Amino acid sequence: MTDDPQNAPEDPNGPPELTDEERAMLEAQMKEIRVEDLLTQTVASVLNLSARRIVKEDEVDLDQARIGIEAVRAIVALLPAEVGQAIAEPLSQVQLLYAQKSGEAGGEPGTGGASGAGGDGAPQGGDGPQQPPSAGQGPSKLWTPGGN
Repeated sequence: MTDDPQNAPEDPNGPPELTDEERAMLEAQMKEIRVEDLLTQTVASVLNLSARRIVKEDEVDLDQARIGIEAVRAIVALLPAEVGQAIAEPLSQVQLLYAQKSGEAGGEPGTGGASGAGGDGAPQGGDGPQQPPSAGQGPSKLWTPGGN
């Protein structure tokens, strides 16, 4: 057996060894990425998962949806204004869906019923009046930064 990792047998269950070129590419990417970029991607993922926890009948978990909505609201405050503006409408739609589903659940135990200071079960916040998604649209479509 050798101590040289270049000549060590590859673990079939582990990640493949990176070449020097691949390591250099990863290093260059890490130098370029900004925390705001990562947070923007995280916001998109959390918002999509929160919507899923509201609308997918076999996955409904309103407590998880509420946590996701609150996390998005907290993170958006740290991002550039244009990102906040792009996220405002999808966030508003998810908040509206949450409020509607919370009202349906009626606060039954285990359903993640209505909570929050607003009395309607919706996490507080959002910009302007909330409009329901039009037919054929809504949180079932994945939102990505810079587009729908």
